[in-house]
Amino acid sequence: MNARAAALKAIASRVVTPPDIPATHENGLPISHYFGSLTFGARQMRDKLPKEVFAKLNSAIRLGRKLDLEIAPTVAQVIKEWAMSNGVTHFCHWFQPQTGLTAEKHDAFFSFDENNLPMEAFSGEQLIQSEPDASSFPSGGLRATWEARGYTAWNPASPVFIMESAGTKTLCIPSVFIGYNGEALDEVTPLLRSSDILSRTSMDLLELLGDKGALRVYTTMGAEQEYFLIDRGHYALRPDLVMGGRTLLGAPPPRGQQLEDHYFGGIPERVQGCIAEVEYELYRLGVPIVTRHNEVAPCQFEMAPVFEETDLATDHNQLVMAILRKVAARHGLTALLHEKPFAGINGSGKHCNWSMSIASDNDLDGVNLLKPGKTPHQNLRFLLFLAAVLKGVYKPQGLLRAGIATSGNEHRLGANEAPPAILSVFLGSMLTNMIEDIIAGRTGTSAEQAMIKLGVAKLPEISKDNTDRNRTSPLAFTGAKFEFRAVGSSQSIAFPVMIFNAVVAEAIGELIASLKAEMKKTRSVDDAVLRVVKEAFKETTAIRFEGNNYAPEWVREAKRRGLLNLRRTPEALDQINARSTKALFATLGILTPEELESRYHIRVERYLKDMLIEMHTMREMLDTMVLPAAFKYLGVLADAAQNSKAAGIRVNPATVAATAFARQITELQRRAAALRAAAGKADTMHHTPSKCAQFLTSTGADSMAAAREVSDAIELTMGDEYWPLPRYREMVFPV
Repeated sequence: MNARAAALKAIASRVVTPPDIPATHENGLPISHYFGSLTFGARQMRDKLPKEVFAKLNSAIRLGRKLDLEIAPTVAQVIKEWAMSNGVTHFCHWFQPQTGLTAEKHDAFFSFDENNLPMEAFSGEQLIQSEPDASSFPSGGLRATWEARGYTAWNPASPVFIMESAGTKTLCIPSVFIGYNGEALDEVTPLLRSSDILSRTSMDLLELLGDKGALRVYTTMGAEQEYFLIDRGHYALRPDLVMGGRTLLGAPPPRGQQLEDHYFGGIPERVQGCIAEVEYELYRLGVPIVTRHNEVAPCQFEMAPVFEETDLATDHNQLVMAILRKVAARHGLTALLHEKPFAGINGSGKHCNWSMSIASDNDLDGVNLLKPGKTPHQNLRFLLFLAAVLKGVYKPQGLLRAGIATSGNEHRLGANEAPPAILSVFLGSMLTNMIEDIIAGRTGTSAEQAMIKLGVAKLPEISKDNTDRNRTSPLAFTGAKFEFRAVGSSQSIAFPVMIFNAVVAEAIGELIASLKAEMKKTRSVDDAVLRVVKEAFKETTAIRFEGNNYAPEWVREAKRRGLLNLRRTPEALDQINARSTKALFATLGILTPEELESRYHIRVERYLKDMLIEMHTMREMLDTMVLPAAFKYLGVLADAAQNSKAAGIRVNPATVAATAFARQITELQRRAAALRAAAGKADTMHHTPSKCAQFLTSTGADSMAAAREVSDAIELTMGDEYWPLPRYREMVFPV
C-alpha cells in the first residue's frame, strides 16, 4: 500500500471530532455571555480604571488621539491584574510586519524586586513600547540587515487579548511596528495614517457643507473570509500545498462545481464541528462572526463578521486566519487560505465591505456618509461622498490594482467566478439612473429642483434590496457600503484598505477645491454641491459598469474606455512607482518616498520568492515522485507486453500502451528539463528583481504550465494504484 492509499484508508475511518467547547456553552449559555471574555477593551477598563484615567484613555481610543503617557502605569497595572487572574504568565506586543502574517515576542511578567525577591511586574513602559529585533523582517531597503533595532508601540484602539495555545496563555498587545528612525515597517502604521488623513479631509468637507460638530470620520469594515478545508493527511502528502499553499500538479476531476450543489448546501458534519470551535474561540476574542456557509467550490467555505471600525477589523481578520489554521489541525483538517489552491474551480477572496461614518457629540453621531438621508441636503451630501469614491477608484485605478497584486491573486482574478483584474464600480440601476439624470441635466439647474425631480422619498430607500447584486464586479455598491471583492483571501487587508482610504481622501480634497470655487459663484451650498457632483459623475463615467465583468466582451469594452487591465502581478506592482502614486502619498503624508519604495521592493521580492519556491517544488515533485512512479508503471506495461508476446497473443495492446506511455514520459522529461533550466536562470537573475519578475511571468510560468500539462495527462493514464499524489477528486470531496 502506497502513502496515498494509506491516507485514503485512514480518512475513511476518521470519526467526527466534536467541537472543544465547555459544557456551560452546550448547556445553553448564549454567545453574548462569553463574547469578548478574552479581551480587555474600553468597556472592561471603564469598570476598573479611575474615572479621569478612563476618560483620557477613551479619548485616545474614540477620537484617535495620542495616548497620555501619564496614565500608562495605572492602565498597565489594571491590565496585568486582569491577565494574571485569567492565568496569563507572559505578554507580547502583537504586530503585523510586511509578511502578511502577525509576529510576537513573549516576555514573562516575572521579575525581581529591590530585595532580589521574585515577583510579577508589568510597567507602563512595557505596555506602551517594546524593542524587538527588526533585522529579519522585510524592510524593502528601509534599513540594512545588520541594523536590528525596531520598536513596537501599543495601538489602544484595538483591545488587548489573551491567546491560548497548548495550555498556555499569553497577553497580546496589538501594536504598530516602526524602525529606529520612525519609519513604518509594518502594515498597520500606514493604515492608521490613512485613517487620520481621510478623517481630516472628510471633516473639512463636512464643515464646508455646514455640517458642524464632527469630531472624527471613521471607516467601517466587514471582511468576509473564504477558505478551503481539506484532510490533513492529504495535505501532508502534497509538497506543493505544504511549500506554496496551492496544487502545482493535478488533473481535473470528472466532477467539480458544475452541478452547483455545494453552494449554501448542508455543511458536512466534520466541518461543522471545526467551524463551531473556530467561532467559539473567535467569540471569546471579541471577533463578531455571524455568518457561515458553503461556498461555490467543493470543500470551500466562508465566514463573515459584523462591521467594525476598520483598524479593529484588520486585527480581527488576522485572528480569523490564525484561529482557522490552528483549530482545523485539531480536527485533522488543514485550512487553505491561498487564493487558488485548486485549478479549474473557484478561488478564494476576501470581500472587504467598506463605508464611512461620523463620530460627534450631536445628531451627526453614527451617520453613515454612504447612506442617503431624509432631507435634500443629506442626500446631496451622500452624492458628494459617493462621487469621492468614484473619483478615488477611477483616477488611481492602477494603484488600487497594485494593492491586491500577489502571486496567489494573479491566479484567481478573472478565473472561475472571480472578478477580473480590471477595476470597475457597480452602482445598481437606481443610482445609475439618478447619476445619468444629473449628468444630462434632466433634474433642473438647482439642487432643490434636482431633489424634487429625483424624488427625495426614493433616495433614502436605497439599500441592498433595492438593486440587484453584481457578484462579478470587483467593487460594488451594496447599500450604504462598497464591497471590494478583488482582495485576495490570504492577504492582510491593511495594505489594500490603506490605499483605498488614501485615494478617497485625495478625491475628497479635489472635491473641496471644486466646491470652494463653485461657492464663489453662488450663495447656495447645495447648488454648488450639485454642480460639483455633476462634473465628478461625468468625469468618472468610464469606471461605472453595470454588466457582466466575467464576459470577454467586457475586456474589449474596458480597453475602449481606457481602463487598465494589469493581468500579471509585476506590471500591477509597477503602479506603485508611478509618478501619480508618488505625488499622492507625498501630498497626503501617509508614506514617505522611502516607505513607498520599500513597499514596492518587498512585494516584488515576495513575488519572486513565491514563484521560485513553486518552480523548485514542482521540479522536485516531477523528479522524485511523478517520474519514478511513471517508470514503475512503464515497467508493468513492458512486462505485460513481453508476457503477451511470449504467450503468442497476436494482438498486443500492452505494447501499444507501453509505447504511448513511454512517449509521455519522454515528453515530461523534456519539459521538466526546461523547467529546471528556467528555475536555474531565474536564480541567477535575482539581483535584478524587475527583470527576474518579467522572466518568471513569461518563461517561468510557461515552463510550469507546459510541465503540468504532460504530468496531468500521465496522471489520467497511469494505473490508479501507482499514482503517488492525492488526486483532486480525493482532496475536495472527502469530508
